[in-house]
Amino acid sequence: MRVISPMATGNGAYIVHKMLEGQLTNYSVAPYNPYWTLMPIALPFLFRGTSDIIHTTPDYACFFSRKNTPLVLTLHNYVLDRFMHSYSSTLQNIHYKTDLKWFIERSLKQANIVTSVSKFTSQLLREQLRFDKDIDVIPNGVDTLFFHPFHKNKCSKKITVLFSGNLTRRKGAQWLPDIAKKFKNNIELICTGGLNKTKLMIRKDNVKCIGAIPYNEMPAIYNSVDLLLMPTVREGMSLAILEAMACGIPVVATDCSSNPELIDNDKGGYLCPLGDTAKFAEKINNLAENPILVKQMGDYNRAKVEKQFTLKKMLGRYERVFEKAMA
Repeated sequence: MRVISPMATGNGAYIVHKMLEGQLTNYSVAPYNPYWTLMPIALPFLFRGTSDIIHTTPDYACFFSRKNTPLVLTLHNYVLDRFMHSYSSTLQNIHYKTDLKWFIERSLKQANIVTSVSKFTSQLLREQLRFDKDIDVIPNGVDTLFFHPFHKNKCSKKITVLFSGNLTRRKGAQWLPDIAKKFKNNIELICTGGLNKTKLMIRKDNVKCIGAIPYNEMPAIYNSVDLLLMPTVREGMSLAILEAMACGIPVVATDCSSNPELIDNDKGGYLCPLGDTAKFAEKINNLAENPILVKQMGDYNRAKVEKQFTLKKMLGRYERVFEKAMA
């Protein structure tokens, strides 16, 4: 059984499909530059070779669909709803309302099996597009051998907070300066550049932008900080949150979309109201004064990932989906 996965690069969905490629025999990702989606009619010509199953996202799956080849779709996120208009550009909103909506609806009609990475995302699809077929919810998994807590010998009293992801409005990057402004003197914010290499210039003494970090270096980055900050607007299921939890650090994130499916409030971190920079800073300032609680929350997160969100669990569920598609 050969599975081919045509995927645009530069996003979390691509990473998940590359994880499947690395672990499943005869699973191959066919990567393409996302700029090709500006001319979607050319997409079928980027995808060559035979396969028993096509596995991709709904956005442009209709251009990769082939007669007599089962099509499996995974919904990693959903941005067509009205709520996202304020966090998208004018061109993006036009694109979402017109051609992308049509592409997704057509892809869903052609699909043999539809999966989603979270309960939130699957429910959104049902509500927004009136999708009434079965949706298999398969949460993202993380390699707990690769992402794991390191032995820490911390001497400094400085608290480091990490923001990991593309520096976009959807990720809440616009609120980072105001959150950092409310930090106590011993707290520093470290920002990575994300997969799309977007740069953010924050001119504050307690903010350090370190740019895009290679994936194989991320476990060391998570283990070099005390907690993860995610003031995000929308997440299908955040890999950054899962990776941080697997590395045994607390997470302070927005109480929205799929985040409550990962973070247990007051146990593995805190969930804050959308855009409430004062509340984010308050929770981080409180953690900065309580290293024992930081350790307890980190341990709680590690245990939760080992129980519910391992790479092995995710692989097993996708294998069963592919077997079902072949049947």
